[in-house]
Amino acid sequence: MTPLKFEILATDGAARRGRLTTAHGVVDTPVFMPVGTQATVKALTPEDLETAGAQVVLGNTYHLLLRPGPDVVRDLGGLHRFMGWHRAILTDSGGFQVFSLAKLRKLSDDGVEFRAPLDGATRFLSPESVVEIQRALGSDITMPLDECLAYPATREATERSLALTLRWAERARAAHAAGAGGQALFGIIQGGTFDDLRAEAVERTVALGFDGYAIGGLAVGESKPAMLELTARVAAALPADRPRYLMGVGKPEDLVESVARGVDMFDCVLPTRNARNGQAFTSSGTVTIKQAQWIREGGPLDAACDCYTCRTFSRAYLRHLFVTEELLAYRLLTLHNVRFYLGLMAAMREAIGGGAFDAFRARFFADYRVS
Repeated sequence: MTPLKFEILATDGAARRGRLTTAHGVVDTPVFMPVGTQATVKALTPEDLETAGAQVVLGNTYHLLLRPGPDVVRDLGGLHRFMGWHRAILTDSGGFQVFSLAKLRKLSDDGVEFRAPLDGATRFLSPESVVEIQRALGSDITMPLDECLAYPATREATERSLALTLRWAERARAAHAAGAGGQALFGIIQGGTFDDLRAEAVERTVALGFDGYAIGGLAVGESKPAMLELTARVAAALPADRPRYLMGVGKPEDLVESVARGVDMFDCVLPTRNARNGQAFTSSGTVTIKQAQWIREGGPLDAACDCYTCRTFSRAYLRHLFVTEELLAYRLLTLHNVRFYLGLMAAMREAIGGGAFDAFRARFFADYRVS
């Protein structure tokens, strides 16, 4: 019996409104998953996340492996109890973080050996150990170890990388099937910017039979048109009855365009990271809060937003907090950005359900200043 149920409730063109049922509750799609790198979405409490409309958050396997360690999380009741979040959690494989350590890692068919930046200790991740780590964490949706290439990559390098990812996917699938149930496992589609390699990745990954499918290796330096074209091609080739997850994407306009191409799930650090850097996402575009033009601005960050920040504080006050490096600035801007992203997803779900997604998309781009 699969630990995850997915059903399509409505379609509008390629856009889909669906529902994921997990052991920790229902997730309506399309959905954005706030990133909780260290078992926390930076600056926010679980209550903040629920108020903002979060249904699922993402945990980072690599960082949780290093601190506090999966055995600690397991012994303390699993990731949900550990972080006080009782709705769904997706954990990544840690592969992206490991492969970003280009000078600190050694890749082989068995897995990847790397030197942890925190203490210099040598560690090793295999497809099987990544499954085991996520089993100890107790997340609802898990990801297999894969290799993500930076752009640009040669065809030869991409072919070699894809072959390795597919071998690892088969091993991860076997390890997952051999363990205790209760977690879903998604496959990851790689293949760079080569259409035929992406098609091969879809065919061979789907043949292994995963609970859902992620599109990896995008938003790593390729052009926006290339990203959207590849997203459309891969999404259309994936099984219609399984959720589709575009990893690491992206800006609000990317979410709208990718939903239009059939994607169901997203994650990205932008709403939280950019908040800490003083950038807010609003219904008319981005706002850089430190700019002098806001020094006497008594209006809210976004008059169309219902978050606590926008209901309570002025742009002038938020600017004051940020330029004086008050910690409250980061919290209030993060509250707003996360609510903006989650509100955008809710609006898309409503539009798809009402057969009005094209009108919503046109209205969004008429109002939103893409930067």
